[in-house]
Amino acid sequence: AAVSWYEEFQRLYDTIPCVEVQALKEHNDQVLHLSFSHSGSLFASCSKDCTVKIWSNELDISLQHSSNMRPYNWSYTQFSQFNSDDSLLLVSGVFVGPHNSSSGEIAVISMENFTLLSRVRNKPYDVFGCWLNETNLISGNLHRIGRITSCSVLWLNNAFQGIESENVNVVKRLFKIQNLNASTIRTVMVADCSRYDSPDLLLDYEEQLAASSTCPVFDLGSDSEEEEVRPKQAPEPAVQELPAERDVRAEPGLQQLFDDIMEGVRPAMTETELETKVAELFVRNRTKPPELNLLPTESNSKTKYLIFTTGCLTYSPHQIG
Repeated sequence: AAVSWYEEFQRLYDTIPCVEVQALKEHNDQVLHLSFSHSGSLFASCSKDCTVKIWSNELDISLQHSSNMRPYNWSYTQFSQFNSDDSLLLVSGVFVGPHNSSSGEIAVISMENFTLLSRVRNKPYDVFGCWLNETNLISGNLHRIGRITSCSVLWLNNAFQGIESENVNVVKRLFKIQNLNASTIRTVMVADCSRYDSPDLLLDYEEQLAASSTCPVFDLGSDSEEEEVRPKQAPEPAVQELPAERDVRAEPGLQQLFDDIMEGVRPAMTETELETKVAELFVRNRTKPPELNLLPTESNSKTKYLIFTTGCLTYSPHQIG
């Protein structure tokens, strides 16, 4: 009955009654995350006590299962997500490796008998990970290129890695993304926004390309053991024009800097500044535009979006990709 959205927000925020019906005290340290199943009948909780607990969301909430991840060298559990049919649970946590180095790990738990199906390394741990579909999940890896530049790689993993045939690929590389100024890709999620597609809500292709020019996706070169080998084909005449590739050439100043470095001339800048400039040049020269012929054209096709936090000015994430 409110006359404005702000009054409606105040009504929902301030006047909805909240009644505590039950206190769950099974965790013995700080609870970091809660996730509900799509049916709403279950929810999972992650905690600094290094357990993930699965609860039945009935009138009288009851504990269904508890998994302790300390035997797998986890420090704590930090995130969980049910797959779309609620048959599997993805659990993300911090893994303590050799010399107390911390990265992340993702575990997949079956909701049928609460068995641990697979574990996937996840670096850095604040990538968290997410489901792409019912049986495949996305994890991350990080490769250092210099002191403040790196490359984030996102991998597609099969949830049943230890069960499938040895002839079935259980991992596939999805993206490599250049990171500047010590930033990394974090908080990865997949959204199915096909039902919200509207020309009024989408930027056109030119604006998207311009908006993403600071932190573009690029190809670092093929890895024969990771990618399918495709037969070579003669290039079509339309491909030889490559108008988009000319648009992403380096600026004259950056190109001159690169030429000086190749000739052994040391620019008047610090090592960190030089590394950032070279990384920026590398990104611009290696960026490839999307292949429009591979984009879905049918109106009923399911479009999914990869969403993550990142940055190009500082270590702290300040942009959404």
